Amino acid sequence: MSSQTIILITGANSGVGFAAAKVIASASPSYHVLVGSRNPENGKKAVSELQAQGSIKGTLTDIQIDVNDQASIDAASKVIEDRFGHLDVLLNNAGVGPPDGELRTQLERTFQTNVIGPMVVTHTLTPLLLKSRNPYSIYVTSGLGSLSMAADPNDPYYQARYDIYRASKAALNMLMIQETKELGPKGVKTFAVCPGLVRSNLRGKTEQDISAGGYAGDPEVSGQTLLSVIEGKRDADVGRAVHKDGVHPW
Repeated sequence: MSSQTIILITGANSGVGFAAAKVIASASPSYHVLVGSRNPENGKKAVSELQAQGSIKGTLTDIQIDVNDQASIDAASKVIEDRFGHLDVLLNNAGVGPPDGELRTQLERTFQTNVIGPMVVTHTLTPLLLKSRNPYSIYVTSGLGSLSMAADPNDPYYQARYDIYRASKAALNMLMIQETKELGPKGVKTFAVCPGLVRSNLRGKTEQDISAGGYAGDPEVSGQTLLSVIEGKRDADVGRAVHKDGVHPW
């Protein structure tokens, strides 16, 4: 069994996942980050870019994992078990933003990737988490999934639609709470983490979309929030939706 802390980040070849991989792997030589990517070439490229930045203290490995493909998830699980024997941190980051297409297609695509995929990944990898001395299960959520905030006319995003995306994150939050009840007594610390509005191609690939019209911040700030969870600094908020400055209401 590896003496390093083994951390799997899904969707880590860009956006919040890439920034989190950089921040975490730069924090300590005790961290080994598995850079998960649906496309193997994108994963290899991401690892090369991270290693070239010169700030990495830990180690990095690319791993192919498509959260919508059970065979891919099973294969990733076997790779982790064979090489490391356990998994310390599962960071479910892969997701999609508001898609195009007719309503049913939008619903199916969004819920498949943002809700079903992460939960199946966790279900598959839970046996490896339970072999860790200090396991964490983390879901990247959004403040847009808060029912309280969505219903508050004073919330800055009250008028923001993204109906299906918001519903998917609300569903993810509920499943995270239920997981806390199931796996908490077994030692797993489960969180939802809101990265905030940061630069990401989740909204599209034009500069306007990536920057959210210039309002998006640095995703490495999100990486620091995720690192604080992994370091145990947010353990008092286990089972809740945390962000860099506190906790989101349900």
